[in-house]
Amino acid sequence: MLKFEFWSIFEAVANVIILFVLLRIFLFKPINKIKDERTRTVQDDLDSAKKAKEEAEALRQQYDDSISSAKEEANKIIMKAHEDAEADKTMIMKKSQEEAEEIVTAAGKAAENERKRIIQQAQSQIADLAIAAASKVVGANLDDEKNRRLVDEFLSEEEGEK
Repeated sequence: MLKFEFWSIFEAVANVIILFVLLRIFLFKPINKIKDERTRTVQDDLDSAKKAKEEAEALRQQYDDSISSAKEEANKIIMKAHEDAEADKTMIMKKSQEEAEEIVTAAGKAAENERKRIIQQAQSQIADLAIAAASKVVGANLDDEKNRRLVDEFLSEEEGEK
């Protein structure tokens, strides 16, 4: 059955050692080299992915900052527009108040001028009436008492009309 001879065991061990050395040189080294390259490639891909993720995160942060800045700028513009509108409103109100005061003043002056014109007309009519009354007095040749009574009546009539 099985025979154990020293030389056959020695040959088997030598063959296994030679096979191991040959496998190590021609099989394990290239496989280890391929494995190392693949490990390096995977690590490079992971590093690259990590770097891309960091860049994307930085871009997202920059985008968020830009949006935040744009919102702040929009709020500032809206606030400035509000302030400008309030200033314009105040200015328009002040200007319209001044114009209203000018219109009231002009209307007051016009009313005063109209009152003066009416007074002048009334004085002119009074003078005409006084002349008419005087010519009646002169034409009638009344005595002093009648003249005084006629003038008193005339004056009392004129005071009643005012």
